[in-house]
Amino acid sequence: MTDHIQISTQDRVTFLTIARPDKKNAITQDMYAAMAKAIEDYDRTDEARAFIITGEGDMFTAGNDLQDFSTDDSGDAEPPVARFLRAVRDCEKPLIAAVNGPAIGVGLTMLLHCDLVYAARSATFGAPFVKLGLVPEAASSLLLPAAVGMAVANDILLAGRTLTADEAVSFGLVARVFADDELASAVQKIGQHVAASAPNALKFSKQLIRGNRTEIEQQMEDEAKLFVAQLKSPDFRESVAAMMEKRQPVYA
Repeated sequence: MTDHIQISTQDRVTFLTIARPDKKNAITQDMYAAMAKAIEDYDRTDEARAFIITGEGDMFTAGNDLQDFSTDDSGDAEPPVARFLRAVRDCEKPLIAAVNGPAIGVGLTMLLHCDLVYAARSATFGAPFVKLGLVPEAASSLLLPAAVGMAVANDILLAGRTLTADEAVSFGLVARVFADDELASAVQKIGQHVAASAPNALKFSKQLIRGNRTEIEQQMEDEAKLFVAQLKSPDFRESVAAMMEKRQPVYA
């Protein structure tokens, strides 16, 4: 579906690499569709028992490709980004993130649905939705406060704070931090360990750890309605125009 999403499987571990380094691994709707399909295939087959998401180069992802989103014509159909977030949320098998660099927007919020999150020392974490005229997504307005505390979550979501890797691990957003040149091999070993574990025990343990997901599903629905509305707002149009023109946005 797109050359910007690279997928391979080795020793029952599937690797998904966001590979658009010339655009800071910004994700288009076509890329979301490919990512969603990869996770759905992983969840319903037994080819792999662990799934690792990472980015190419020195960036995890800059988040949504705003120009692509500003011209979205999906109409009433489920947008690929929604399909991807649902796939991440509902996946019954282990999802692992190897955050190799800055994780912005959905780069941060998808981590809240991953079971194991590891970061390179150079990784940073930010969610500049408000600056872009948008609102949080992927139930991050619920899950981020639960993960890092309300004060820090507000600092990130409302004031635009960017966390370092050390801050992310201290707040519990990340499990461990590795040297940049050690991250890939370290997470591969973890993935192989997970893949060799009893699959049903992993599945049931994940269910128990995550508990009732009804509130998360409802939060995602509420966020999505506001997010779609904001995509059509003057604020978002101004943020995209400012980015294209390399200037600061001026909101009415």
